[in-house]
This record gives sequence, C-alpha cells and structure tokens, in this order.
Amino acid sequence: MCQAIVYLARDGQEKPEEIMRDVILLEPTEEGVRLSTFFEEAQTVRARLARIDFLKHTVTLVPEEE
Repeated sequence: MCQAIVYLARDGQEKPEEIMRDVILLEPTEEGVRLSTFFEEAQTVRARLARIDFLKHTVTLVPEEE
C-alpha cells in the first residue's frame, strides 16, 4: 500500500506539523486541500501543496494566505 503522511509547514516552525496519516487521496478544492483515508472522514485543510516526496510517502502543505 502507498498511503502518505501529510504535514503542514508554517512560517517560524522548526518542524512541520503532522496533520494526517494513511492518506489515500488528496484533492485540490476551492476551500483548500481535501484529504481522505480508508477509515476516517475526509478533512479539508485551507492550504496549498508545497512538496510531495514519493520515496518517503510524505506530502507537505503550506497554509493558504488569507
């Protein structure tokens, strides 16, 4: 299986914050980024995609500017 861990990187933070594990689907929406897993309800984060590391199965998002 190829689930990913999604992180949110905010300015001033030393290390990105983990916001969801075992993500199977990432969809850009008008509200931000929708994250889905097998067994949890989907979550939408007001952010944009910054980086995907396929080798480490990680996705890094950055908050959308207001």
